[in-house]
Amino acid sequence: MAHVTVISEHHYAQQIASGHHRLTSDEPAERGGSDSGSSPHELLLASLGACTSITLRMYAGRKGWELGKITVGLRYTARDDEKAHIDRRLSFSKPLTAEQTQRLLEIAGKTPVTRDLLAGINIDTSVMQS
Repeated sequence: MAHVTVISEHHYAQQIASGHHRLTSDEPAERGGSDSGSSPHELLLASLGACTSITLRMYAGRKGWELGKITVGLRYTARDDEKAHIDRRLSFSKPLTAEQTQRLLEIAGKTPVTRDLLAGINIDTSVMQS
């Protein structure tokens, strides 16, 4: 289970706490923010990218495959009239066989965050009185 607390005290800048880790999220200046941190959609992409890289590294380790440096490039696009889209591109600094490449693509499609995003997530929201 994951737990995160987000606190907003000034304009659009958000202070994010996850255990002993701290992050900042904000909107870019062109959207009225101060650009003091990654946007919420950038954090979504970071989560997907980190999960993808970690899962591929774990899988390759079990298979004894050397991937070298893993790079996961992600781009989020959304239009009012279409469903949002994420383009995910993988690269590895070590050469891979066609079989390894195909298997890594299959594994990338099954990472925990990938499955959550594709399946959709139920979100329950309530207001707590302080």
